[in-house]
Amino acid sequence: MESDRVARLFELHRRPEHVVVGLMSGTSADGVDAAVVRIGDSPSGVRIELLTFVERPHAPDLRARILRAATMQAAELAELDFALGDAFASAAREAIDRVKGRVDFVGSHGQTIVHVPRGSRARGATMQLGQAAIIAEVTGLPVVSDFRVRDMALGGEGAPLVPLVDHLVFAKPGERRVLLNLGGIANLTAVTGRLDDLIAFDAGPANALMDALIRESTQGAESCDRNGERAARGRVVPELLARLLADPFLAQRPPRSADRDAYGTEQAKRILASGHTVDDALATAATFTVECVARAIEFLPPAARPVDRVIASGGGTRNPTLMRLLRERLRVQVDTTDDHGVPSQAKEAIAFAILARQTILGRPGNLERATGASARTILGTITP
Repeated sequence: MESDRVARLFELHRRPEHVVVGLMSGTSADGVDAAVVRIGDSPSGVRIELLTFVERPHAPDLRARILRAATMQAAELAELDFALGDAFASAAREAIDRVKGRVDFVGSHGQTIVHVPRGSRARGATMQLGQAAIIAEVTGLPVVSDFRVRDMALGGEGAPLVPLVDHLVFAKPGERRVLLNLGGIANLTAVTGRLDDLIAFDAGPANALMDALIRESTQGAESCDRNGERAARGRVVPELLARLLADPFLAQRPPRSADRDAYGTEQAKRILASGHTVDDALATAATFTVECVARAIEFLPPAARPVDRVIASGGGTRNPTLMRLLRERLRVQVDTTDDHGVPSQAKEAIAFAILARQTILGRPGNLERATGASARTILGTITP
């Protein structure tokens, strides 16, 4: 039986095309995204076809446990690891059942519980939970997981990892593009068509601070500013915005990766304790997010500037107020990945399907220019 599983991996390595389940739960901890993707090589990068996409919200209790995981004891973390394994496995199983035909393997990013950027500790550290063995048993498929740690072992930030996918899928020779992911954290990748020009790094918060303001002000009854309606009603508070923009992270040159917890519950509590209305706090937080992106773009090298087009993805694209502010501040064409054939909510799940395929094929999945690692390397752990 075990030898059959190993033989299957060798057989997958030889195939020119694969059908892969990509699993992702972002820093906002809203739920599991599962994308089933047919992937093959093409002269310009990779050829993808999205076969199905499942969004499975986390149960309120599970989401609450995720958001307080950084303070958990070891036994609670172990239990959360298995609970998240069940959640990821269930989403994967639903996605697989929707697809007619063969599915080859799974790529699971897992749920980031803590990410300590390099510099704040000697090496930095990261932890993603969502037990791969459970996913493998429920789906009956090999699982590639734990993508970030190998890059960090080489001195990298372990993030961002999606830039290679951005290059393979979205680069267009002759156009300077920025791929902007608006998850809990905002991160960007600049692509020109030349891999040597690529640069990627975290910009700062996207939804993390706004979501935390809503959670704290409603005692958890609401999780986000629906359609950006409250931010649209509010007014930017100049002194609060100036205080937020004084964050030393924003002046740090890339490669860099942000700590989700730096823009979460504690910061939201401090803002609300200052006496600002929730609507004004949200308007200021949205403007802060946009200014973080604008300042990050200023770090781009000459080959990537001026930017011709920004292509956004992630939960922030559902916030019309945030998208309007981006367009007004950046003054360039701002699309979403939907406009380019990739559903914005599915993009990161698709990305980890592609990165899992890189691992199965023995190809590197990181980029030194993006993470600061000393070398390119094969990422992840394979659970047969």
